[in-house]
Amino acid sequence: MAKQPMLKFVKVERAMPDKRDASARKEDFQEIYSEYAKAKAQEQSSRCSQCGVPYCQSHCPLHNNIPDWLRLTAEGRLKEAYEVSQATNTFPEICGRICPQDRLCEGNCVIEQSGHGTVTIGAVEKYITDRAWEEGWVEAIKPHVERPESVGIIGAGPGGLAAADVLRRQGIQVTVYDRYDRAGGLLTYGIPGFKLEKPIVMRRNEQLAAGGVTFRLNCTVGVDISFQEIRDTHDAVIIATGVYKTRDLQGPGSGAKGIVRAIDFLTASNRKSFGDAVPEFDSGELNASGKKIVVIGGGDTAMDCVRTAIRQGATSVKCLYRRDRSNMPGSQREVQNAEEEGVIFEWLTAPKGFKGDRVTGVIAERMRLGMPDATGRQSPEVIEGSDYFEEADIVIKALGFEPEDLPTLWDQPELGVTRWGTVKAEFTTGATDMPGVYAVGDIVRGASLVVWAIRDGRDCANAILEQMNGAAVIAAE
Repeated sequence: MAKQPMLKFVKVERAMPDKRDASARKEDFQEIYSEYAKAKAQEQSSRCSQCGVPYCQSHCPLHNNIPDWLRLTAEGRLKEAYEVSQATNTFPEICGRICPQDRLCEGNCVIEQSGHGTVTIGAVEKYITDRAWEEGWVEAIKPHVERPESVGIIGAGPGGLAAADVLRRQGIQVTVYDRYDRAGGLLTYGIPGFKLEKPIVMRRNEQLAAGGVTFRLNCTVGVDISFQEIRDTHDAVIIATGVYKTRDLQGPGSGAKGIVRAIDFLTASNRKSFGDAVPEFDSGELNASGKKIVVIGGGDTAMDCVRTAIRQGATSVKCLYRRDRSNMPGSQREVQNAEEEGVIFEWLTAPKGFKGDRVTGVIAERMRLGMPDATGRQSPEVIEGSDYFEEADIVIKALGFEPEDLPTLWDQPELGVTRWGTVKAEFTTGATDMPGVYAVGDIVRGASLVVWAIRDGRDCANAILEQMNGAAVIAAE
């Protein structure tokens, strides 16, 4: 009888890939986790219990077939593991790096509920796809038949690129329009290299371009080209712009110089990593070197900002968040990494105002958690008389993002939006009320996860293909 390769969680302890020491990793922007060796990946995969109802899979937005590719990895069948992984995920090596697995697949692993420690799903996912690139298993995009239909995609972020990949593999002519000079959206300019090294993203961009996807970069819709022109050019249009409008701070002095947006701070840092000229960085406006930094917010963007500031050489980095640690929206793993690197968290603290024409600090006030709000989370309440002063040379706003006013920017008043400004679209297909116009990702959901954008992009592309294939059948008849 063949030896059982799985169910070893009772004998084998959970082990993440080695993490670089904080004192070394905070000196550069390289990824902090090393790669599994083949034997270690097999060992950790063998811990999977192969449960009858795989909660890891059901809690993954892409419904990745996690138990199967863990088993294949445990058996040393890495090429097959990769093929199963990429069947449902356009960018598995990216999700393996940046997904909050502790809130999704790993957070719902059955063996963790029994006290044995979750399977390291994200690290294995990253390993098998990196290995696939090394071994040449990642095949070029080669449609069997070229089709005359075309789709225009506005936004080269994860949702738009996922849709482009699915459509192009079926022979659809795809053009992606993006305001930036490189494709990738927040994968390129929003997420720091220590979480996602940029060659990983550029490799996927190059694969899409080599496969026939046309990129029109440095192209702002409503300025360089009209939305109507894109509609007239293509059989279908996908809006995948994401949300980039920063939620603003309130209070006296909130307009002071030195209070900057998280997206500007992160983009400047990432541009420097590409070797671009970044005057705002060189002048010190968006450079934390030698400065006291205060970041306001508790999501993953705030974690990216504090850890970037540490690497730029800030003299101190503090994060102010109005709720406590257990109620913060960001990944707990990222909080731990930040603390190891020297970030100080001021929990239950919120800004009340700011001092200086050029900011010199934050007037902060302490909070306590009161009754739950409509979402079930406890609402923060001010503790009267708890004001104190937090010195700062730069204050970074990381309070989340809102959608831009696309109907006005694009002169499309008939484009339906919700009361939050997001585009009204079917979650299953991305279809809007405008014929032939679809929307996916954050511009529909509001600020969300990369994995959800990938899911939306794939679902939308398949809905468009179904519609086009149906139309082709009718035309043939």
